[in-house]
Amino acid sequence: MPALVLLGAQWGDEGKGKATDLLGGSVDYVVRYQGGNNAGHTVVVGDQKYALHLLPSGILSPDCTPVIGNGVVIDPSVLFSELNGLNERGVDTSKLLISGNAHLITSYNVSVDKVTERFLGKRKIGTTGRGIGPTYADKINRVGIRIQDLYDESILTQKVEAALDGKNQLLTKVFNRRAIEVGQVVEELLSYADRLKPYVSDTVLVLNQALEADKVVLFEGGQGTLLDIDHGTYPFVTSSNPTAGGACTGAGVGPTKISRVIGILKAYTTRVGSGPFPTELFDEDGEALRRIGGERGVTTGRDRRCGWFDAVIARYATRVNGLTDFFLTKLDVLTGWEQIPVCVAYEIDGKRVEELPYSQTDFHHAKPVYETLPGWSEDITKAKSFSDLPKNAQNYVKALEEMSGAPISAIGVGPGRDETIEINSFL
Repeated sequence: MPALVLLGAQWGDEGKGKATDLLGGSVDYVVRYQGGNNAGHTVVVGDQKYALHLLPSGILSPDCTPVIGNGVVIDPSVLFSELNGLNERGVDTSKLLISGNAHLITSYNVSVDKVTERFLGKRKIGTTGRGIGPTYADKINRVGIRIQDLYDESILTQKVEAALDGKNQLLTKVFNRRAIEVGQVVEELLSYADRLKPYVSDTVLVLNQALEADKVVLFEGGQGTLLDIDHGTYPFVTSSNPTAGGACTGAGVGPTKISRVIGILKAYTTRVGSGPFPTELFDEDGEALRRIGGERGVTTGRDRRCGWFDAVIARYATRVNGLTDFFLTKLDVLTGWEQIPVCVAYEIDGKRVEELPYSQTDFHHAKPVYETLPGWSEDITKAKSFSDLPKNAQNYVKALEEMSGAPISAIGVGPGRDETIEINSFL
């Protein structure tokens, strides 16, 4: 049962799209299992760059079936916009499958998200304002709208009424906004039904049958481990589980069927949005990492906060995900530094701490303890094997591997599909 989970081992934006695309030609199914269009993957194929938000990266591989699982929340207008953009560029999207149990992001979810974030002021979470959190809240509160509801107008209307009973009270009495009409929302949602229908499927059944038939299934997480609602830097997190366990619930596949868990790890660290970030740089080095690495959010367009590699969170990601391998990305960005600091521990209240503190307060006060490794100046983008890398680059990779607790099986040395060194096969 060759089922693989591929996920972010930091705060997201690690280069999961490149890793998924690399495997896409060798797998039969690629599955998004959580998140919404607050996630983004950039994939470079030849001289073409693709920015994907909802769609699995495997959609760019013609022999692969892309799947959006039940754990994803879907804004239909964003989905169709993304499909249209790919179709216009000659990408075949007809094989896409979408779970009928996936929840829909409605216009009122987006409204609540935006007004709530503005209301929080300095306490804001850093949400993208796309309705992701309120949609997951509706799901947990059992007033969510699922794709299958579009095909029973009576049930759809009842569910929208139930959801708006509370939300209109909130919008009008707390935020001084207009009430949202039930009929208007129902009409908008029904307008998506016909176009969605060819994609809608019992994806749990499809994926389990595929695994029973020895097909290769790749589960692709959005965001990253430190943004997990349970295991991330709460409350500055997303509203779903990007960690490996989320693949099981978000796709309906049991944990005994997962054979490998691959963590995507950037050669330095970045973060978008609010929240603690021990190795964040506010100097010329931080600006250089941002500029050379092109660190701007695929979905948000916001500049990413940049810092040195943090081995503490890498070890944490290994533990909570049960990682079997790492894919190290953007090693080429570090070319040119004479010395490269790496965070090996934290100092909290004068004490050295080797592991991620469970206390939110302690993590907010954590100061990085650095070890410095020698850098390299040689261009590494043409390297095809580990031995092609400069000695100092090899030593940097080996040090990160030892500190992080799992083998580094692939290294990204450039943004292109072919600019990857594969040390051990993932399949």
